[in-house]
Amino acid sequence: MDAALLRSLVPGVLGVLVRRGADFAAAEDAVQEALIEALRTWAPGPRATASAGPDEGPAGEATGAGGPVRDPKGWLVAVAWRRFIDATRADAARRRREDLIEQQPAPGPVSAADDTLRLYFLCAHPSLTPSSAIALTLRAVGGLTTRQIAQAYLVPEATMAQRISRAKRTVSVVRFDRPGEVGTVLRVLYLIFNEGYSGDVDLVAEAIRLTRQLASTIDHPEVAGLLALMLLHHARRAARTAPDGSLVPLAEQDRGRWDTTVIAEGVAILQAALARDRLGEFQAQAAIAALHADARTADETDWVQIVEWYDELERLTDSPVVRLNRAVAVGEADGARAGLAALAALEDTLPRYRAVAAYLHERDGDLVTARRLYVEAAHQAPNLAERDHLTRQAARLGARLRS
Repeated sequence: MDAALLRSLVPGVLGVLVRRGADFAAAEDAVQEALIEALRTWAPGPRATASAGPDEGPAGEATGAGGPVRDPKGWLVAVAWRRFIDATRADAARRRREDLIEQQPAPGPVSAADDTLRLYFLCAHPSLTPSSAIALTLRAVGGLTTRQIAQAYLVPEATMAQRISRAKRTVSVVRFDRPGEVGTVLRVLYLIFNEGYSGDVDLVAEAIRLTRQLASTIDHPEVAGLLALMLLHHARRAARTAPDGSLVPLAEQDRGRWDTTVIAEGVAILQAALARDRLGEFQAQAAIAALHADARTADETDWVQIVEWYDELERLTDSPVVRLNRAVAVGEADGARAGLAALAALEDTLPRYRAVAAYLHERDGDLVTARRLYVEAAHQAPNLAERDHLTRQAARLGARLRS
């Protein structure tokens, strides 16, 4: 059985059940039971196509105990719906709901795109905390198991199971009678992308896969912008760490290790999105990443244009983190003193403020202040890799001061 095929079918199958009237928690349980049944009964066969809906004709072929499964998605919908009906009948307290369900007319043709998009919106509902929205998205849309999600986030499986159960209960009572907010969905996907590469599941690759899926479902320039941003960052992955696992700053990366095919794809997606003249924050971030990717060396980086894009991004977001990153770009474009002046307008409690200040003071020649700030930044680092990098910077300046 092709596990990748099954995972790609999950959101469409779950979306169909929710649209037919199943509450989210019960539908998700029914889909999981259908997946288990598929893994038990389907034998390896020709790869099926995941795009067709359950009432839209054959979608390829897999082999089941009763012969060829010509419509895998339709098979899963049918089995999951039967499991849901069985569970409903078994619960006396929900007898009235069972009557309502059974009185529904036979479902007509299904729009797989609408069902999948609805599922994205449900999983990223504003009533959920970011951590719950991420977990539910990975489970319901990504098709990952609770154990896989727990391993990716380095938490006990029981903890993750509770988080997902609470999220399912929350969205089960949501009245989904108006369009969801695309921006909320994109922020959840970007949070997944930024989690990095922990556990057995590559969350960066998973976020890209889910964003590609969303981009095929909805025609929105910011969805394209986020996909482009992810691809442009992901293209530098191989050069981001040294063989010993230490971080390699952008300016010191071996650009020959950047994936130029992925960069070209990201740039093409970004250009198409920008041409629609509906600028959003992810498009602006992708434009900055594209300018970095376009430079053959760090010295050839067009910092003036990058500052201009940060100006656009600040206008769109009014984010102090954006202003912090802009200060670095100003320091590169107009000199360290200009960067420090931009930094002076910000609160020193911002994450990575001291790391930025240390870098700019070093560029300005004040090694004593820079070393002190690197030490302070290392103590505040959010992860071990960053802490080690900042500690090495402090040690490097300490050696220079002693020589």
